Amino acid sequence: MKITTAGESHGKALIAIIEGLPAGLTLDLEEINSYLALRQSGYGRGGRQKIETDKAEILSGVRNKVTLGSPVTLAVYNRDYENWAECMAPEGCDTSLRRLTKVRPGHADLTGIKKFNVQDARNILERASARETAVRTAAGAVCRQFLKALGVEITGYVRSVLTVKDEREYSFEEIANKRLPELFMLDKHKQEEAVALIDRLKAEGDTCGGVAEVRVKGLKSGFGSCMTYAQKLDARLCGALMSVQAVKGVEVGIGFQAAERRGSEVHDEIFAAEGEYIRKTNRAGGIEGGMSNGEEIVLRAAMKPIPTLMKGLNTVDVETGKAARAAAERSDVTAILALEVILESVVASELAAVVCERLGGDNVSEISERYGRLPS
Repeated sequence: MKITTAGESHGKALIAIIEGLPAGLTLDLEEINSYLALRQSGYGRGGRQKIETDKAEILSGVRNKVTLGSPVTLAVYNRDYENWAECMAPEGCDTSLRRLTKVRPGHADLTGIKKFNVQDARNILERASARETAVRTAAGAVCRQFLKALGVEITGYVRSVLTVKDEREYSFEEIANKRLPELFMLDKHKQEEAVALIDRLKAEGDTCGGVAEVRVKGLKSGFGSCMTYAQKLDARLCGALMSVQAVKGVEVGIGFQAAERRGSEVHDEIFAAEGEYIRKTNRAGGIEGGMSNGEEIVLRAAMKPIPTLMKGLNTVDVETGKAARAAAERSDVTAILALEVILESVVASELAAVVCERLGGDNVSEISERYGRLPS
């Protein structure tokens, strides 16, 4: 299975094409749109979310709500395009309008200008923008429905916002049912502290990131491989997480803590119980030797602060070569809740591809039957 996205932040639409999705999967468009709405929510978001109300439209690959086995095409239209058509229209436009030459530190602007040999960072930022994740979220919501048909579920929450950290460990059920809407944290007092911090940063024209955790429940053992590095499940999932804009670090299980503990405090001991092999701990995060081991998959990603600050950072105007202050292209203080939703989607997309590669099959019934015969 393969997912390709296209589109610009202020272009006509964002598009995703899902190739290899099996036939016979009933899709719930309202559920897809519910994840798009979640992606636009969260404390600390800016004005763009008031302009756009994201809805997905299915353009191909589905008939009467059921997948056909042909490529599924999704579109998320940009309502703001009408305000940008004069400088973004592919049929012809005035590219002198809304130029961006005061390149922003932390963005793709300067590197993209040099790589693609242009003088206007608009050509770069329109694609590099995290707006692209809207259609990735929609595609991931489709893949989530495929995984759910096999009994695989995904959830997640926000562990920290800047220095406000929740160190407590939670069960899958607690995360799925008790996360708080403003920031997807689970501890009310920690979230209140985080909200107050975001308010202070907004007043100062500054931004922040955080850490989000994703959990996967119900994936059987043996997905991924120890035989080639390209097939290692942790490598693929970490690559998917790192592909999301603003993610700068990824962990599996206890992650970097493993470097600070003895071996006896890191590896999950194996026991026999009623003919089954069990682990009483899950420090490996559900992946051993590049393969799922049947335990919950635990992934964490660190989001850097949004690099567009309202007060601007020191930079250079590439048109004049003179010192300048970076332009404020967007006004979020943080988008950590949105990141968590996006991470769930990219994990769902990568896992759906891994499942299809191992099990094959042209329709959901066939794949489900094969999945049911696998050992836990």
